[in-house]
Amino acid sequence: MTEPSVTEPGVGVARPLTVRTDLALGGRWTSLATPEREWLWRNPRIPDAERAAVVPGDSFVDAGGGEECFPTLNGPSDHGEVWSRPWAADGDGAARVTTGDLALRRHLTADDGVVRASYAIDGPPGASVLHAVHLLLDVGPGARLEVPGRPDVLVVEWPERGATASSTWPDGRGVPFDVLGPDDGTARCAVVATDRVDIVDGVDRLSLRWGVEPGYAAPVAFVVWRNLGGWPKDAPYRSIGVEPLLGAESNLDRATLEQLAHLDDAGRIGWWLEARASR
Repeated sequence: MTEPSVTEPGVGVARPLTVRTDLALGGRWTSLATPEREWLWRNPRIPDAERAAVVPGDSFVDAGGGEECFPTLNGPSDHGEVWSRPWAADGDGAARVTTGDLALRRHLTADDGVVRASYAIDGPPGASVLHAVHLLLDVGPGARLEVPGRPDVLVVEWPERGATASSTWPDGRGVPFDVLGPDDGTARCAVVATDRVDIVDGVDRLSLRWGVEPGYAAPVAFVVWRNLGGWPKDAPYRSIGVEPLLGAESNLDRATLEQLAHLDDAGRIGWWLEARASR
């Protein structure tokens, strides 16, 4: 048996990382795990049968795990249009789904401790899209997010629904996005202009990196959802989202042209996401 390799100095020892998905349920990521822990959170308030009963057009069911949000994250359709559609297998480790005149293909691999998702989007040349990998994380109140430098932050749906406000990492207009607890009754969401983030929870670290495939051009970022018992108003609970994003806004209708990803003249764009774990 090969011993785990040491990662960057001071980061720790690399751990095997595996991924499982459910094509019937929107290509949903159901597990992202090392031998020591599961990184994806599952909402105990949502029965499996409720998530399984979803059909296109239904309101979003916050079951946890990792949902594919395409061609938008928020508005004009909440969490997009493909999380509620069954995906079709498309070869070894690959799956495909269509919505309207857009097609999304994902190829998943897990080799040498690296989980990689490669995405290809096809449709009309010049079409505008956003695509978020909506990962809800099972982390404790002592967890933190590490992002290099002080990238721009766009706080969304704040101070009121439909509004946005600019900031700089880690400030979320009065809440610290790099600190994830304990529960304080707040809920805040933002788009962070970076292509990397580390989630550190005790001795464990999950490192996410993403970018556009060579030959294409588009902004990338990640969405952070820091809900410390502040949402929904009538029955609040805790949920933490870290969502690598093709694009630089969460709402397709509200975004400027510069914040969107656009299919090229051949009607395609590709991007990738990689996850590594260490301890």
